[in-house]
Amino acid sequence: MILSPVVLRLTWEALQETLVMVGLATLLAELGGLPLGILLVVTEPGRILASPRLNQAVGALVNVGRSIPFIILMVAIIPFTRWVVGTSIGTAAAMVPLTVAAIPYVARLVESSLKEVDPGVVEAVVAMGASPWQVIRKVYLPEAVPSLILGATITAITLVGYSAMAGAVGGGGLGDLAIRYGYQRFRTDVMLVTVLVLVVLVQGIQLLGNRWARRLDRR
Repeated sequence: MILSPVVLRLTWEALQETLVMVGLATLLAELGGLPLGILLVVTEPGRILASPRLNQAVGALVNVGRSIPFIILMVAIIPFTRWVVGTSIGTAAAMVPLTVAAIPYVARLVESSLKEVDPGVVEAVVAMGASPWQVIRKVYLPEAVPSLILGATITAITLVGYSAMAGAVGGGGLGDLAIRYGYQRFRTDVMLVTVLVLVVLVQGIQLLGNRWARRLDRR
């Protein structure tokens, strides 16, 4: 298969849009999901800031966010997307629903990562007089770094798939290229190249995440 310069240019531009969408949405989702995940762990009964009611409220909020399929969420929050970025079409607009959809997902991944921390270490630090904030900052987060990185890797890969769905409604990126040129114009070469680039992209993200986590794993 010989690709024309036009196809290569379109693919390169779409790849850049996807990288921007996924990269920024992953970063924003981590910033929003990390505090929620920490809150879910520390407010559990028997934890350093035990508050069952708050834990149930945050848990319910996260579950509601995770219950809505991305394609429905993307359409439902169009007014919010317009309010944030001034438009509902394009790469910038796609980042809003991507971030909103990923925050509860990240919160559960963070919760799972922090629960892997040895409770004995936490109890020892608390016994030495550490404040809850010190426990979070000096025990939970440092001990869970490799797992948090793997969680962020999973989030980024999930958002690659979501970004392809966003392309179906004008979100830009590789999904948009595949729909507009590959499907609607019957360009099999464009479709194949798009799929190939997505596979390579996901493999690359997973490889980088695994290596980074392995390097920081002190166990």
